[in-house]
Amino acid sequence: MPTDDNNFKSFPCHGYAVHSATSPLVPYNFERRALNPKDVLISIEYCGVCHSDIHQAHNDWSCGRYPMVPGHEIVGLVKAVGEQVTKFAVGERVGVGCMVDSCRACDNCLAEEEQFCLKHMVMTYNDVEMDLKTPTYGGYSDCIVVDEHFVLRMPENLDPASAAPLLCAGITTYSPLRHWGVGPGYQLAIVGLGGLGHVGVKIARSMGAEVTVLSTSPEKASDAEMFGAHHFVDTGDPLALPKLHDCFDVIINTMPVNFNLDLYLNLLKADGALISVGMPAQIFSFNPFSLQMKRRSLCGSFMGGIAETQEMLDYCGEHNITAEVELIHPDDINQAWENIIAKKARYRYVIDCHKIGEQR
Repeated sequence: MPTDDNNFKSFPCHGYAVHSATSPLVPYNFERRALNPKDVLISIEYCGVCHSDIHQAHNDWSCGRYPMVPGHEIVGLVKAVGEQVTKFAVGERVGVGCMVDSCRACDNCLAEEEQFCLKHMVMTYNDVEMDLKTPTYGGYSDCIVVDEHFVLRMPENLDPASAAPLLCAGITTYSPLRHWGVGPGYQLAIVGLGGLGHVGVKIARSMGAEVTVLSTSPEKASDAEMFGAHHFVDTGDPLALPKLHDCFDVIINTMPVNFNLDLYLNLLKADGALISVGMPAQIFSFNPFSLQMKRRSLCGSFMGGIAETQEMLDYCGEHNITAEVELIHPDDINQAWENIIAKKARYRYVIDCHKIGEQR
């Protein structure tokens, strides 16, 4: 049960926000809502830094709402609960991913695919609540209030800082691997060995697939092997990809930039699927013959629903899968963003949110 009448008061919150598409992150104070009966108040310990945070803040997808507090890879401790909360208790370590609400009544929500809500899937930040007017603010902050349905239980055996990126990078790669039934006997390629790609390699290897990394960064070859990849291909070599025609059952593209789709579609076997999880600002184009001549599929995948996200966390706990992270002080977020844009991240920055407001 909550204490100190937490049901009836809002909570002061300290975080970092951008105030326009061209401004840097700066300290920002705001209020979290009072606890509704089903709400959980979480004291944020760690928040991963996703490339999509940068896309959103820079308005690359033309949907920016400012001020914007990014962050959707959130791990923290339950500080208070609403009077009807049954799933969580004060002191438990929990997570919050890319969404914090949905209608919960449409066909997709009832099928536990809340990310495809037909009315309004509420993103953790840069969105509005179900009332269509109250802004949502993310995990670059010291606390958050979330309905218990959208709160996840974190595996106790995983380091919480290294597990934080699983709330986005983990589920974004796990969901298509599960949906397309990847397992033993599958030839799988992952395009890009960044924040998403390196987690995808670990999960796919644990599922029994033969994993190939396709990357423009040849210096990452040893890392790919360390993460579990069987093969590494430097796609900067113009002779490399033509040798792989008709090789793969599934290709997962994690790159947030445009590239020659036909070149990669031709790497698929008959009935193979190229699944895009990276979200570039540019529009892709391709030749339909790249699909039709081998009955290939070009697909997209978003994150997973809440049940699947919990399944992914439990799976990663069972297989001891976490992200490779660099823990940073909140004041270093702008530099971290610059490093991500320059492809210098190895492999996921995670903000130590205990230190928000700390003088340096």
